[in-house]
Amino acid sequence: MTDSAAKPFIVGIGGTATSGSSTEQALTLALAAAERAGAEVKLFGGEVLAALPHYLTPGWNESEEGRALVSAIRQADGVIIASPGYHGSISGMVKNAIDYVEETAKDERVYLDGVPVGLIATAYGWQATGSTLATLRSIVHALRGWPTPLGAAINTSGRIFHDGTCDDPAAAAQLDLVGRQVVQFARLRLSDPSVTETGAS
Repeated sequence: MTDSAAKPFIVGIGGTATSGSSTEQALTLALAAAERAGAEVKLFGGEVLAALPHYLTPGWNESEEGRALVSAIRQADGVIIASPGYHGSISGMVKNAIDYVEETAKDERVYLDGVPVGLIATAYGWQATGSTLATLRSIVHALRGWPTPLGAAINTSGRIFHDGTCDDPAAAAQLDLVGRQVVQFARLRLSDPSVTETGAS
Protein backbone atom coordinates (compact mmCIF):
# COMPACT_ATOMS: atom_id res chain seq x y z
CA MET A 1 0.00 0.00 0.00
CA THR A 2 1.07 3.59 -0.47
CA ASP A 3 1.74 5.96 2.41
CA SER A 4 -0.37 8.99 3.25
CA ALA A 5 1.88 11.39 1.30
CA ALA A 6 1.45 9.49 -1.95
CA LYS A 7 -1.40 9.33 -4.39
CA PRO A 8 -4.02 6.74 -3.46
CA PHE A 9 -3.82 3.74 -5.78
CA ILE A 10 -7.27 2.77 -7.08
CA VAL A 11 -7.88 -0.48 -8.95
CA GLY A 12 -10.84 -0.87 -11.31
CA ILE A 13 -12.24 -4.32 -12.10
CA GLY A 14 -15.07 -4.85 -14.56
CA GLY A 15 -16.43 -5.13 -18.04
CA THR A 16 -17.76 -7.80 -20.36
CA ALA A 17 -16.41 -9.95 -23.15
CA THR A 18 -17.57 -7.26 -25.59
CA SER A 19 -14.93 -4.63 -26.30
CA GLY A 20 -16.01 -1.14 -25.23
CA SER A 21 -19.02 -2.42 -23.30
CA SER A 22 -21.25 -0.04 -21.38
CA THR A 23 -19.99 -1.60 -18.15
CA GLU A 24 -16.35 -0.95 -18.98
CA GLN A 25 -17.10 2.58 -20.18
CA ALA A 26 -18.92 3.28 -16.91
CA LEU A 27 -15.96 1.94 -14.93
CA THR A 28 -13.53 4.00 -16.99
CA LEU A 29 -15.50 7.17 -16.27
CA ALA A 30 -15.46 6.44 -12.52
CA LEU A 31 -11.72 5.80 -12.64
CA ALA A 32 -11.24 9.07 -14.55
CA ALA A 33 -13.05 10.88 -11.74
CA ALA A 34 -10.76 9.18 -9.22
CA GLU A 35 -7.74 10.27 -11.26
CA ARG A 36 -8.99 13.86 -11.37
CA ALA A 37 -9.32 13.67 -7.58
CA GLY A 38 -5.60 12.90 -7.37
CA ALA A 39 -5.43 9.10 -7.49
CA GLU A 40 -3.28 6.76 -9.52
CA VAL A 41 -5.56 4.26 -11.26
CA LYS A 42 -5.27 0.89 -12.99
CA LEU A 43 -8.00 -0.74 -15.04
CA PHE A 44 -8.59 -4.47 -15.36
CA GLY A 45 -11.24 -4.37 -18.07
CA GLY A 46 -13.14 -6.91 -20.09
CA GLU A 47 -10.18 -8.03 -22.20
CA VAL A 48 -8.17 -8.91 -19.09
CA LEU A 49 -11.12 -10.53 -17.33
CA ALA A 50 -11.85 -12.68 -20.39
CA ALA A 51 -8.23 -13.88 -20.41
CA LEU A 52 -8.24 -14.89 -16.73
CA PRO A 53 -8.32 -18.67 -16.24
CA HIS A 54 -11.06 -19.90 -13.93
CA TYR A 55 -9.68 -19.51 -10.44
CA LEU A 56 -8.09 -22.75 -9.13
CA THR A 57 -8.31 -24.55 -12.48
CA PRO A 58 -5.07 -26.08 -13.83
CA GLY A 59 -2.59 -23.38 -14.79
CA TRP A 60 -4.52 -20.52 -13.18
CA ASN A 61 -1.49 -19.43 -11.13
CA GLU A 62 0.68 -19.23 -14.23
CA SER A 63 -1.53 -16.56 -15.76
CA GLU A 64 0.19 -13.22 -16.31
CA GLU A 65 -3.19 -11.48 -16.00
CA GLY A 66 -3.96 -13.25 -12.74
CA ARG A 67 -0.61 -12.39 -11.19
CA ALA A 68 -1.00 -8.74 -12.22
CA LEU A 69 -4.51 -8.58 -10.76
CA VAL A 70 -3.51 -10.08 -7.41
CA SER A 71 -0.45 -7.81 -7.21
CA ALA A 72 -2.59 -4.73 -7.87
CA ILE A 73 -5.19 -5.78 -5.27
CA ARG A 74 -2.44 -6.17 -2.68
CA GLN A 75 -1.26 -2.61 -3.36
CA ALA A 76 -4.70 -1.04 -3.70
CA ASP A 77 -5.83 1.77 -1.43
CA GLY A 78 -9.27 1.59 -3.04
CA VAL A 79 -11.14 -0.54 -5.55
CA ILE A 80 -14.00 0.07 -7.99
CA ILE A 81 -15.92 -2.96 -9.26
CA ALA A 82 -18.34 -2.76 -12.18
CA SER A 83 -20.55 -5.63 -13.31
CA PRO A 84 -23.32 -6.04 -15.82
CA GLY A 85 -26.54 -7.49 -14.48
CA TYR A 86 -26.83 -10.98 -15.94
CA HIS A 87 -30.02 -12.83 -14.99
CA GLY A 88 -30.41 -10.67 -11.92
CA SER A 89 -26.86 -11.00 -10.60
CA ILE A 90 -23.21 -10.28 -11.40
CA SER A 91 -21.52 -11.83 -14.41
CA GLY A 92 -19.37 -14.94 -14.19
CA MET A 93 -16.37 -13.05 -15.58
CA VAL A 94 -16.50 -10.44 -12.82
CA LYS A 95 -17.09 -13.06 -10.13
CA ASN A 96 -14.08 -15.05 -11.36
CA ALA A 97 -11.87 -11.96 -11.12
CA ILE A 98 -13.12 -11.29 -7.59
CA ASP A 99 -12.34 -14.92 -6.65
CA TYR A 100 -8.64 -14.15 -7.21
CA VAL A 101 -8.78 -11.97 -4.08
CA GLU A 102 -8.68 -15.27 -2.17
CA GLU A 103 -4.91 -15.23 -2.82
CA THR A 104 -4.65 -12.53 -0.15
CA ALA A 105 -6.30 -14.68 2.55
CA LYS A 106 -3.04 -15.09 4.46
CA ASP A 107 -1.65 -11.60 3.82
CA GLU A 108 -1.12 -9.09 6.60
CA ARG A 109 -4.12 -7.28 5.14
CA VAL A 110 -6.62 -10.04 4.57
CA TYR A 111 -8.77 -9.69 1.44
CA LEU A 112 -10.01 -6.06 1.20
CA ASP A 113 -10.02 -5.47 4.94
CA GLY A 114 -10.82 -1.80 5.52
CA VAL A 115 -10.43 -0.88 1.84
CA PRO A 116 -13.07 1.46 0.33
CA VAL A 117 -14.83 -0.15 -2.62
CA GLY A 118 -16.99 1.71 -5.13
CA LEU A 119 -19.65 -0.34 -6.91
CA ILE A 120 -21.29 0.01 -10.31
CA ALA A 121 -24.09 -2.13 -11.72
CA THR A 122 -25.20 -1.76 -15.32
CA ALA A 123 -28.20 -3.44 -16.92
CA TYR A 124 -30.61 -3.12 -19.81
CA GLY A 125 -33.42 -2.02 -17.49
CA TRP A 126 -33.81 -1.17 -13.82
CA GLN A 127 -34.66 -4.49 -12.18
CA ALA A 128 -31.26 -6.12 -12.55
CA THR A 129 -29.35 -3.00 -11.46
CA GLY A 130 -30.73 -3.27 -7.93
CA SER A 131 -30.15 -6.99 -7.43
CA THR A 132 -26.70 -6.83 -9.02
CA LEU A 133 -25.69 -3.91 -6.81
CA ALA A 134 -26.95 -5.78 -3.73
CA THR A 135 -24.90 -8.84 -4.72
CA LEU A 136 -21.77 -6.74 -5.15
CA ARG A 137 -22.29 -5.20 -1.71
CA SER A 138 -22.69 -8.65 -0.13
CA ILE A 139 -19.48 -9.85 -1.75
CA VAL A 140 -17.54 -6.79 -0.61
CA HIS A 141 -18.81 -7.24 2.94
CA ALA A 142 -17.67 -10.88 2.83
CA LEU A 143 -14.23 -9.66 1.73
CA ARG A 144 -14.17 -7.19 4.68
CA GLY A 145 -14.22 -4.20 2.35
CA TRP A 146 -16.07 -0.93 2.90
CA PRO A 147 -18.62 -0.18 0.16
CA THR A 148 -18.77 3.56 -0.40
CA PRO A 149 -22.08 5.30 0.40
CA LEU A 150 -23.14 5.60 -3.24
CA GLY A 151 -23.44 2.57 -5.47
CA ALA A 152 -24.13 3.50 -9.09
CA ALA A 153 -27.12 1.77 -10.69
CA ILE A 154 -26.98 2.52 -14.41
CA ASN A 155 -29.80 1.70 -16.83
CA THR A 156 -28.15 1.30 -20.23
CA SER A 157 -31.30 0.64 -22.25
CA GLY A 158 -31.08 4.14 -23.70
CA ARG A 159 -27.58 3.44 -25.06
CA ILE A 160 -26.16 6.30 -23.03
CA PHE A 161 -22.46 5.53 -23.53
CA HIS A 162 -20.63 6.64 -26.66
CA ASP A 163 -16.86 6.54 -27.15
CA GLY A 164 -16.09 6.88 -23.45
CA THR A 165 -18.69 9.54 -22.70
CA CYS A 166 -22.07 9.32 -20.98
CA ASP A 167 -25.06 11.19 -22.43
CA ASP A 168 -27.16 10.85 -19.27
CA PRO A 169 -26.22 13.64 -16.80
CA ALA A 170 -27.64 11.75 -13.79
CA ALA A 171 -25.71 8.58 -14.62
CA ALA A 172 -22.54 10.55 -15.31
CA ALA A 173 -22.89 12.28 -11.94
CA GLN A 174 -23.26 8.93 -10.18
CA LEU A 175 -20.09 7.58 -11.78
CA ASP A 176 -18.18 10.74 -10.95
CA LEU A 177 -19.26 10.54 -7.31
CA VAL A 178 -18.34 6.86 -7.01
CA GLY A 179 -14.81 7.66 -8.18
CA ARG A 180 -14.45 10.64 -5.88
CA GLN A 181 -15.85 8.85 -2.82
CA VAL A 182 -13.36 5.98 -3.19
CA VAL A 183 -10.50 8.48 -3.28
CA GLN A 184 -11.85 10.45 -0.32
CA PHE A 185 -12.21 7.34 1.83
CA ALA A 186 -8.81 6.02 0.68
CA ARG A 187 -7.16 9.27 1.74
CA LEU A 188 -8.91 9.12 5.10
CA ARG A 189 -7.70 5.59 5.67
CA LEU A 190 -4.15 6.44 4.58
CA SER A 191 -4.01 9.34 7.03
CA ASP A 192 -5.42 7.22 9.88
CA PRO A 193 -5.61 3.44 9.29
CA SER A 194 -7.55 2.97 12.53
CA VAL A 195 -10.58 4.60 10.85
CA THR A 196 -11.48 1.32 9.15
CA GLU A 197 -9.64 -1.08 11.43
CA THR A 198 -11.66 -4.19 12.17
CA GLY A 199 -9.27 -6.13 14.34
CA ALA A 200 -10.24 -9.29 12.42
CA SER A 201 -7.66 -12.06 12.18
